[in-house]
Amino acid sequence: MLALEAALYDASRLFLVPVIVLILTSLAYALISLGRFAAEAAARAAGRARQPLAEHSRRTGCTAEGLELVVMRRLEWLRIVSRSAPMLGLVATMIPMGPALLALGTNDAADVGRNLVVAFSSVILALVAASISFFIYTIRRRWLLEELRALETMPEAA
Repeated sequence: MLALEAALYDASRLFLVPVIVLILTSLAYALISLGRFAAEAAARAAGRARQPLAEHSRRTGCTAEGLELVVMRRLEWLRIVSRSAPMLGLVATMIPMGPALLALGTNDAADVGRNLVVAFSSVILALVAASISFFIYTIRRRWLLEELRALETMPEAA
């Protein structure tokens, strides 16, 4: 049984670096998206907002059903990051907890501290990335759905 436990422990440790890289990538994506969102919000406030769905519709002749797919595609990565970043944060928290608990058993406070710093820093960054992404996703979704609705009702008004 000890060999199986050791194998599980070793296997889980292999995922720490990739998970931390994914968290940092999610955070970078969220911050870049926040900058783009702020620019779009400023343009909307100044009355210079682009209308990506109308532009796409003119360019491709896309129908309302096709534009719904465009909306989903434009929001896809925001939704993925907002949903997966907390899970990645949990994984990045749990992996170092094993070594921290082992170090606690041997009274190695320095090793406990090192592992807990990784654990808590990862989850904080993951939650920040998820929060930013969810905020942008929610508002951008409303903007796109309002534009889609306006495009759908335009032929009726004519």
